[in-house]
Amino acid sequence: MLWRHGQTVWNAERRFQGQTDIPLDETGLAQAERAARLLAALRPDLIVSSDLSRAASTAAALARLTGLEVTLDKDLRERHGGCWEGLNDAEIRARYPAEHASWSPPDGEPSPAVADRVAGALQRIAGRLAEDEGAGASRLAVVASHGAALRLGMSRFLGMPEDLFSVLGPLSNCSWSVLGQRYGRWRLLEHNAGTLPEPVVLSDDR
Repeated sequence: MLWRHGQTVWNAERRFQGQTDIPLDETGLAQAERAARLLAALRPDLIVSSDLSRAASTAAALARLTGLEVTLDKDLRERHGGCWEGLNDAEIRARYPAEHASWSPPDGEPSPAVADRVAGALQRIAGRLAEDEGAGASRLAVVASHGAALRLGMSRFLGMPEDLFSVLGPLSNCSWSVLGQRYGRWRLLEHNAGTLPEPVVLSDDR
């Protein structure tokens, strides 16, 4: 299960966060607590999180309910946005019109590099689950990360070609996607699940 962090002030202001370490705001903390109650009912076996505080704080809400420890993995960090970090959408559009059109920060991390980095982390997590599985037992990992990182990483993990990465829409704050394995292949079972009453705030990617 791939879980996007709760809302931050920069999310609400539509600022590109990237790897700037912005904490959850009050709304984000409430979102994390509410979503954690739903996810705890699924009895996860493993919680892994980006080491950025907005993701780690989201994961901590689930850890408190389940008694599980959170494993931090820096490869689950959000896409590095270079000079875009801290700018809002209007500022990016005005200063970098060509790059805005392709959503490519000029000195940021390229999408394929993000996809490779995050997919590698997902492969390691899947490997941990496989090592721990008993006969006939299925295990669940909850991975707390970021909008662009999760979209690009899961696309690579599922074997999608890069020209189709944009087919998957963004994850709303504190919503999640579910991946499952059958006949040796990973599949996307749910995307952007989790009903929240607050307005949807989009991620750092398109």
